[in-house]
Amino acid sequence: MNTLTIVLLVILAVLIVVLIVLYFLGKKAEKKQAEQEKLLENAAQQITMLIIDKGKMRLKDAGFPPVVLENTPKYLRRSKVPVVKAKVGPRIMTLMCDSDIFPQIPVKKEVKATVSGIYITKVKGLRGPLETQQKKKKGLMAKLRGEA
Repeated sequence: MNTLTIVLLVILAVLIVVLIVLYFLGKKAEKKQAEQEKLLENAAQQITMLIIDKGKMRLKDAGFPPVVLENTPKYLRRSKVPVVKAKVGPRIMTLMCDSDIFPQIPVKKEVKATVSGIYITKVKGLRGPLETQQKKKKGLMAKLRGEA
């Protein structure tokens, strides 16, 4: 056989092995995520809160308790997470938010949220539907057309 075909066959075999390993690791991660979702749903509570501020910041800068920082994996400590400051009853709390619902949360409005520990999973408007003002960014071509 030609050396080129042997090299290509070895590369193909390595790629197939890598794909099989990734498939099984993905299955395992899916099961683990499903378990964690069940735990979050079991510990969920409905809370009425006034949203004071929201933003994406690092865990160290967010003001979470030291226990949260200790339990976070080291590779995730420097990543930015969606954080919400809210007044729950007489206390002001810093809560972490699901990245999917983060744009829906209105600032300086009262909402009814489903909270599991310090993690907000769902948000509903207390008085009617949520009114979120999302500005769509114009693309480069749309800006150029607007100027012309």
